[in-house]
Amino acid sequence: MRAADVVPSGPARVLERNATAYRRMWFIFASGLFEPVLFLVSMGIGVGHLVGKFPAPGGRLVGYSEFVAPGLMAAAAMNGAILDTTYNFFIKLKYWGIFETMLATPLNPSDVVLGEVAWAVARGAIYSTFFLAWMVVIGLVHSWLAVFDIPAAVLVCWGFAGAGVGGSSYMRTYFDFDLVNLVIVPSLLFSGVFFPLSRYPTWLAWIVRGTPLYQGVTLIRDLSFGQVGPVAALHAGYLAALGAGGLWIAARRIRAVLIV
Repeated sequence: MRAADVVPSGPARVLERNATAYRRMWFIFASGLFEPVLFLVSMGIGVGHLVGKFPAPGGRLVGYSEFVAPGLMAAAAMNGAILDTTYNFFIKLKYWGIFETMLATPLNPSDVVLGEVAWAVARGAIYSTFFLAWMVVIGLVHSWLAVFDIPAAVLVCWGFAGAGVGGSSYMRTYFDFDLVNLVIVPSLLFSGVFFPLSRYPTWLAWIVRGTPLYQGVTLIRDLSFGQVGPVAALHAGYLAALGAGGLWIAARRIRAVLIV
């Protein structure tokens, strides 16, 4: 069978559609590549000289840039995945009629949702890979295990993309997206991206340990410093379950809203 004769599956068709749509909006896509790099430069250089050394996984002290970089990589994965699975997903579902058009073809709700999630994961993974390459260039990677930062970032993308489509399927108006910011902004600030949990009050540290971004930050940071233990499987399982649950919810909601 020739490659030209291979017909992409349903989710692949949705992924192809989204990739094609962004060909004329490449500047929007590209902006996500440099945002975390600018954060790293500003925080690492600007703040790093003021805060001194931070404890890395394994206990040794490292510079602030080295500490914060893996956290920013996890945040880049989150942001890349959440953009297309919240606002864009909601518009396609409620206003543009794109999903209704897709469902008029042989695609089913699961194909549509999985394709949207796949695109969001691909976008976040590209952002994360670019950021990891930047980390390598400026010498912020200390272990060969950092190569697994990319699969870890994909898990972060999967978790937040699934949660994004699941939550967005219940949104009624644009005003509901204030709730998205209410989740994303505190996640960025309090999930261990910029400071270790030892700097937080005990009660807050325990709350942070249950947040999705903390799982990704910890997993990627441990890999970057070559300090991976059995708990890494728990972080990975948390993110995998979060994504799968959100995807299942969104598929059911699309079926209920657009078909039944």
